[in-house]
Amino acid sequence: MEIKITRATTLKEKPDSSALVFGKAMTDHMFIVDYDAGQGWHDPRIIPYGPLPIDPAAKVLHYAEEIFEGMKAYRTADGSIQLFRPRDNIARMNGSAERVCMPQIPEALALAGITKLVEVERDWVPYEKDTSLYIRPFMIGLDPALGVHASQHVQFIVIVCPVGAYYPEGLDPVKIYVEDRDVRAVKGGTGMAKTGGNYAASLRAGDMAEKAGYSQVLWLDGVHRKYIEEVGSMNVMFKVSGKILTPDLNGSVLDGITRRSCIQLLKDWGYDVEERRISADEIFAAAESGALEEAWGTGTAAVVSPIGELAMKDKKVTVSNNQIGEITQRLYDELTGIQWGRVADPHDWIMKL
Repeated sequence: MEIKITRATTLKEKPDSSALVFGKAMTDHMFIVDYDAGQGWHDPRIIPYGPLPIDPAAKVLHYAEEIFEGMKAYRTADGSIQLFRPRDNIARMNGSAERVCMPQIPEALALAGITKLVEVERDWVPYEKDTSLYIRPFMIGLDPALGVHASQHVQFIVIVCPVGAYYPEGLDPVKIYVEDRDVRAVKGGTGMAKTGGNYAASLRAGDMAEKAGYSQVLWLDGVHRKYIEEVGSMNVMFKVSGKILTPDLNGSVLDGITRRSCIQLLKDWGYDVEERRISADEIFAAAESGALEEAWGTGTAAVVSPIGELAMKDKKVTVSNNQIGEITQRLYDELTGIQWGRVADPHDWIMKL
């Protein structure tokens, strides 16, 4: 399908790329394509960024009929632009769509919308070190009717914004609190989908942790309240006695693209990676015995986030002397090197525009 482009008549002033705040400065345009039952996807277009006309009864507003993704475009040293594993994001989005009963979008259409929008907004892709253009594709159900049913009219939308580091402190280790009251998701629910309701359910615990001086919470499973699932909005990994441990994809853990990439790189480097159930007690015991050597979160926004302290009830343990560990640093350097074109891409993860 041809993508119709309507350019903004007034362009925004671009923010200082040396002082970017994550997710604040949206660009001049956005991509939209409609879906209607019986007609399929139609009318792909890039239009000036602005408010969406949504009926107050739209199902997205009442029943959280919404899914999204997060990815980035990177400016390389020669000024060109590239994406990191975009097809994996689209495939995961279609998995989320299936879970919440929304239409799947053809890969070619989604990829065309994303790449064309980045091309239109290429001057927004910053040049500063460790900056990028964050890409947020999302899908919303728009049927204007109350009643819990899947929408027949849906829009797939892409917005983009230049970003710096996700955490203002950069790669400094963060303090994590093990949440034992709220749960993020349960097996059979929507934990494996990237849908807004999962994140709304995390806000209370995250807010309480922040007030107590912690950057994120470590989520436990919703049944036993003992097995580790994710850290904040990221997957989590631990280095214990030389082995890498990470929670398995049990149906309530997001299949992170950065998680996949880290696992592949770790295996390339000869590390034994175990994907399995890991109890919080096991990790705290490893920390107390000295076997826990490193811990980190993985995600598109932060890439990797080293963990320097873990707290659970009245227990506190320090990880890696509250410094970034050797493997965490190596993963960050290798992944960002591939993403910004500074090192070779051995797994064909990069798509050049």
